[in-house]
Amino acid sequence: MMVASPPAAPYSGREATSARQARVLVADQLADAGVEILRAESQVTVQTGLTPAQLLEIIGDFDALVVRSATKVTKEVLDAGRNLRVVARAGVGVDNVDVEEATRRGIVVVNSAGGSTFAATEHTIAVLLALARNVPQAMQSLQKGEWTPSKFVGMELRGKTLGIVGLGRIGTQVARRALAFEMRVIATDPFISREHAESNGVELAPLDKLLLESDVVSLHAPLSPQNSDLMGAAEFSRMKRGALLVNCARGGLLDEEALRHALDSGQLGGAALDVFQQEPPQDSPLIGHPRVVTTPHLAASSREAQQEVATDVARLVLACLRGEHVSGAVNAPLRVAGDIEFIEPYLRLAEKLGQAMTQLTEARLETVELTYAGELAAHDVTPLTAAAIKGLLATISEQRVNLINARLVARSRGLNVLEQKADRPEANYANLITLTVRENGHPRVVAGTIIGDAPRLVRIDDYWVDVVPEGHVLVTQHLDRPGMIGRVGSLLGDGDVNISAMQVGRRVLRGDAIMILNLDEPLSKELEAEIKAIPDVRSVKQVSL
Repeated sequence: MMVASPPAAPYSGREATSARQARVLVADQLADAGVEILRAESQVTVQTGLTPAQLLEIIGDFDALVVRSATKVTKEVLDAGRNLRVVARAGVGVDNVDVEEATRRGIVVVNSAGGSTFAATEHTIAVLLALARNVPQAMQSLQKGEWTPSKFVGMELRGKTLGIVGLGRIGTQVARRALAFEMRVIATDPFISREHAESNGVELAPLDKLLLESDVVSLHAPLSPQNSDLMGAAEFSRMKRGALLVNCARGGLLDEEALRHALDSGQLGGAALDVFQQEPPQDSPLIGHPRVVTTPHLAASSREAQQEVATDVARLVLACLRGEHVSGAVNAPLRVAGDIEFIEPYLRLAEKLGQAMTQLTEARLETVELTYAGELAAHDVTPLTAAAIKGLLATISEQRVNLINARLVARSRGLNVLEQKADRPEANYANLITLTVRENGHPRVVAGTIIGDAPRLVRIDDYWVDVVPEGHVLVTQHLDRPGMIGRVGSLLGDGDVNISAMQVGRRVLRGDAIMILNLDEPLSKELEAEIKAIPDVRSVKQVSL
């Protein structure tokens, strides 16, 4: 009886190895709690303040790199990191990491975005209140011995409209707190559903409408090439005269020179900035501006957040090194986190189908069709397609292939990947994955499902079977003749190859047939040739799974 091995590591960037053998470089400040978690299962080097040249010199020795915002993980760093399997950003955003290049190289990029959510949320509210009520200016005046409260008349938030640009984790939490101040909240975010917004008491609106109607605009969008200078002179001119602007997200989201002009002209009544285009800022006209409240990138700097971010990122790094699912993977193929428990058992199945197809067919892979039937069709199957591609290409590509870069490798080889979904499987299975390629114009098909918790290969071409896709599998196609099974079995016995399981199938009596044998050992080339020489044997394929 064959026993299925435990599920393979589905989300690892490169092949999983013992985390204890892995070397981790912590290149920016990380709370001790996170460092200790890493040290318990890996070899850790903490070396902060490295120059780019110093980082390039040493990164080749490490399997994982942990950074915050100071260290830039460029293409050059990734080039030099020949052993890198994971790059971890302790905090929100990965704009200091070349994610595209990491993806191409199959390096997992993770961040611990959730750990600082509440710290960043509270800091946003804190600087907004300080701005609206002129707290820093009043404090400075009082310290000078002045008593002029009439100079610092502020604005109440109650009854005002808050416009949130980016309704992600932090933006949503800011919205909830603004509602407690009895503010109206509108938001713009192309990736957030109307249901999510409405369930949090937020109206969705285009950016132009948000700018026109908001008394306060708060930025919470990620920094990307598309979002760079998202707020510039044109946007400031469309805002209400005297409106306030808050940025506790990323400095690159706004044009600082345009902001200064908008403040000087009175178009904007004030700004609260925790982040800057260059950090630390050099000779910025916004530092010390009478209408600007500034803090030195403090949004995530609470004791609680620092601990949580450090421990979160440490656990993510170790999970990557062990080859486990990592929920914080920026470039993993899984987009819908709620699907993971249902999808995960099928990842290994999809990879096995890809492996089997590559070894069963001699066709040049040009187009691959994947059909997902049953309950699977209602889920995000993106990671399953990546797993199937990995199985197809891993043994035939000179480039390392994994779930992170599978689609990129397929594209680079000119492989066209098609996905289809069907409500009902062809056979009596709750869920079915079918992989089809063309060989000399004819379809070659493998299909599989999960039975219990284990993958099963249930179709090869036109034959429905039930095979455990593990270890060494021999597939013969032949004419259904008396004694065929005995002849193959005798040759295997003479060659000291043990059969652990067998499946046979046929379409018609004494017509085309298939035999699938699970073997304890692989066949020698000589023994394979002997089986091929048996009369009426059409083909013999060894499949290593």
